[in-house]
Amino acid sequence: MAAETLYRSVLDTPIGPLTLLVSARGARAILFGELPGPPAALDSPRATAALARQLREYFRGQRRQFDHPLDWQGTPFQQKVWRALLRVPYGATASYADIARAIRQPRACRAVGGANRRNPLPIVVPCHRILGSDGSLTGYAGPTRLDIKAALLALEK
Repeated sequence: MAAETLYRSVLDTPIGPLTLLVSARGARAILFGELPGPPAALDSPRATAALARQLREYFRGQRRQFDHPLDWQGTPFQQKVWRALLRVPYGATASYADIARAIRQPRACRAVGGANRRNPLPIVVPCHRILGSDGSLTGYAGPTRLDIKAALLALEK
């Protein structure tokens, strides 16, 4: 089977550069920083233009929901969690326990946290809206990224 073609570009944003990866089916990944992506990814701002436009609109406060097709890769459980994240409205927050209840697995808070951490499409799939049970900022690609989570939440207020 032939390798799938992925297209890559880097978008400058208020939270720093984002590397966008898009397949023929949709957005595959948004990575924090200017990264090379997979070795076979082709540099193509044209192929990633629609996703980049929607992200620029979001950062300007002109977009509250994304409608770009998604091509996430993950386990069935991860995908269930990511679909639940899409239902957390702009400007709102939820806890890991809220998401566990939403997917009808109320005891799966830690697993929800793991799936949240592995979300390949941050911002578009709004994992930044998920807080600890006490309302604290937690997770989001590790403690060094909590400033990004705080900035995204502030943008949405």
